[in-house]
Amino acid sequence: CITIEGVKFAITICEDIWNIKIHKYLTQPLDALVKEQPDCIINLSASPFDYTQEQKRHQTLLATVQHYQLPIMYCNAVGAQTDLIFDGGSLYMNAEGEIIEKANSFEEALLLIDTNINSKENQSQASASPSIASIHQALIIGIRDYYSKMGFQNALIASSGGIDSAVVVALACEALGPDKVHTLLLPSPFSSSHSISDAIALANNLNCSHDTIAIDSIYQSYTSSLAYAFKDLPFSVAEENLQSRIRGGLVMAYANKFNKIVLNTSNKSELATGYGTLYGDMIGGLSILGDLYKTQVYELAHYINTNATIIPISIIEKAPSAELRPNQKDSDSLPEYEILDAILFQLIEEQASVEQVIKYGFDEKLVRRTAQLLTQNEYKRNQFCPILRVSSKSFGSGRRIPIVAKLY
Repeated sequence: CITIEGVKFAITICEDIWNIKIHKYLTQPLDALVKEQPDCIINLSASPFDYTQEQKRHQTLLATVQHYQLPIMYCNAVGAQTDLIFDGGSLYMNAEGEIIEKANSFEEALLLIDTNINSKENQSQASASPSIASIHQALIIGIRDYYSKMGFQNALIASSGGIDSAVVVALACEALGPDKVHTLLLPSPFSSSHSISDAIALANNLNCSHDTIAIDSIYQSYTSSLAYAFKDLPFSVAEENLQSRIRGGLVMAYANKFNKIVLNTSNKSELATGYGTLYGDMIGGLSILGDLYKTQVYELAHYINTNATIIPISIIEKAPSAELRPNQKDSDSLPEYEILDAILFQLIEEQASVEQVIKYGFDEKLVRRTAQLLTQNEYKRNQFCPILRVSSKSFGSGRRIPIVAKLY
């Protein structure tokens, strides 16, 4: 404890205040500090963001003040470090559990607190953000800090005319400025005309630059070279992934030539099920959507369009497709995303067993197949770039799973 002008403060760091009612630790540092009869608790924290964290944080602080009958000043870090995003939201809670003052989330702030004021009446405090708004803010600060702290300036994004790349382009333009964002359109023989026009419309809406490099001739050269080895075997995933890897090579060459860092556009649903191509669409220095399920990506797109149609409606309304073969749709290979994402959420965030998920009413065959895909594709995720974390359980440092494992 330290005493400042007659007021004694118990200084704690992060988990020191995780009360026994919520987290059963053998030792409670505050028990020792409270014996010195402090007037107030100060907690210095670097608590990473996830879209459920604000409620958990409030519960922990409330349990602490109720248990010790002391007010608390909670000071949380702001900013991003690789995959971790710190949302701030520092606050002062009185001994009755009322929040007297609260700083805005995702902003550095100087919060002045009068400890003699013990009522929230007429006190200003930042309101809690809806989860999608918080996710949006988190991703913006994650992109911005990644570039500024690493000394990078320019972003390159492969823009397909689909929802994922559209959301990443919009976020990057907001985080870095449209003059720092360049999009690359890489149409193949299977790309639809509306995908190209949608990608161009998006760039025009955001006022960011774009180039088009058709991969038709390169793809034909590759397939001609492979024709002897492939013999008369039918068109398969080999030819599909070949297109993606051609695009990956061109994107990286462009990034090297013009000193840009590639932002990845894969989402969590794809990463979980392996619906992506190593050294193709899985390239990049940072993954923006890798901790958002496809259904959340759509929700984020609608949020981005709240005040203006930034992302063309045609991008949002079209059926998702990799466009690697004629008339392809994601639903040809995967269940509908509303069902798939619900199953994945139970398996990943809730860490439920296959049997538990089946009991929730999902089709047994589908659950087992999804769990199998999740396990089998760990080798792909192990080679993936850092993912901005916005959930309670993201792929990467927060979820270490052996590549060779039979979990389901």
